[in-house]
Amino acid sequence: MDDVELRHLRALDAVAKAGTVTAAAARLHMTQPALSRTLAQLEARVGVRLVDRSPRHLALTPAGTILLGHGRAILAHLDAALADVRTVSRPLRVGYTCAVLGRQTVPLLRSWRRAHPRIPLDVVRQDNATAGLATGDTDVAVLRTAPADPRIRAEALYTEDRVAALPDDHPLANRDGVLLAELTARPGLPLALWPDTGTASPDLWPPERRPARTIEVGNVDEWLNLIAAGGAFGLGAAGTAESHGHPGVRFVPVSDAPVTTVYLAHPAHPTHPRTEDFLARVREVVSG
Repeated sequence: MDDVELRHLRALDAVAKAGTVTAAAARLHMTQPALSRTLAQLEARVGVRLVDRSPRHLALTPAGTILLGHGRAILAHLDAALADVRTVSRPLRVGYTCAVLGRQTVPLLRSWRRAHPRIPLDVVRQDNATAGLATGDTDVAVLRTAPADPRIRAEALYTEDRVAALPDDHPLANRDGVLLAELTARPGLPLALWPDTGTASPDLWPPERRPARTIEVGNVDEWLNLIAAGGAFGLGAAGTAESHGHPGVRFVPVSDAPVTTVYLAHPAHPTHPRTEDFLARVREVVSG
């Protein structure tokens, strides 16, 4: 791979976001033929096809998807460097999937605002395994599954108990606590899972006690709505219950379920100049 330039990466990113050369060219304020030449030049320089072209739509090839992930991280690093050089205090983007720090979220936000009033936090939910770190959409993230991406560093902050999420008219909904086996003791609701970011799995039960069925959802909102409607039950971390109250869902502690771990994650090469300050602030708030 020789002489790949930032304009090539920006072109690939624009095509992935817009879906067509015409829309991507408008996003980049350039002509359609110029963008097509840039994409062709990028493919020639890396030596593989990156974009599958059809008359109405473009889609990235597997190679294009890999390069896009790295490219977005590179562009994010550049943006952070320019912001640092120009002393522009852009927000520090904090990603999460289902919850931040539960009941400690507000103390963290207030503590940061007092200490760094000119560096706002942009707290955003990202429904993917790294909460936006792998794509350069966030600078730090709070996760409840350890990231497998070697470009990301993670440290364990603390553990959380698990809770069952039940429709409020479920027979177990008013209990002070339940056991895993009670949730599947008789044929009933399927287990709702969100595979990319959730912590639940049928493997938490012994084979003879596992849920008979599972239903996959895309994010915590879909998970809560499905449960509230009586379509499933869920198993989540305590932080999710603390952050996502729902009028149709009751959260009941599960006494025999293994705890989950909350991770603080960031890119190996930080994308915001205040990353270390934020990490230190989180550790301080968590430690009390």
